[in-house]
Amino acid sequence: MSTDSPNSFQETDDSDFIPYRFEKLSNEEMIRNSTAFYDEMATRRSVRVFSTDDVPFEVIKQAILTAGSAPSGANKQPWTFCVVSNKELKAKIRDLAEKEEYESYTHRMNAKWLEDLKPFNTNHKKPHLEDAPYLIVIFKKPYEIENGEKNQNYYVNESVGIATGFLLCALHKSGLSTLTHTPSPMGFLTKLLNRPDNERPYLLIPVGYPHPDLKVPNIMKHPVSKILVDYK
Repeated sequence: MSTDSPNSFQETDDSDFIPYRFEKLSNEEMIRNSTAFYDEMATRRSVRVFSTDDVPFEVIKQAILTAGSAPSGANKQPWTFCVVSNKELKAKIRDLAEKEEYESYTHRMNAKWLEDLKPFNTNHKKPHLEDAPYLIVIFKKPYEIENGEKNQNYYVNESVGIATGFLLCALHKSGLSTLTHTPSPMGFLTKLLNRPDNERPYLLIPVGYPHPDLKVPNIMKHPVSKILVDYK
């Protein structure tokens, strides 16, 4: 590797690297796979009414392993996934979340925000936080504590956001439903789950099977023509 340019990478001992496993697919296979993945993910919906049926913990564990495989700034992996299935703890989370949501719906949200939420028929009541068999609370870590010192993490929000996307995909492909929930402010989750000072609540995700009688809002996603800009 050339080091003539001041912007080139510093040479690294090859022993620090391993062969990359990669199988090149044909154009037809790539198109078929990408289309099949879209068709499957397009069925994903946010669910606010859950069945109380049990879900194997191994499925949750594997989905979190998938989330943990996401890229992150300098491979710092600045995330923690807390899985809550204890009924008493879920009830406490619901109680505190509903208190924050009540404040949001009655005082914090402006009229336009409330108008935009009308198609979803939501309010401060969150029974899904108890009905769903699992709650996954994602925490981001702006820094690590190592040997009593703070060591910063990089691109934390971006990294945790990507890992969350991996998690949602993995849970959906496993046959489960989810909801991305942000009862802002979420500081109560840090205290309730006894998380360390270097962790901040990022997202609360109820996970389980949808209720058999569930109906979801009749909404559409933007067509590709509205979200893709092609520079040829």
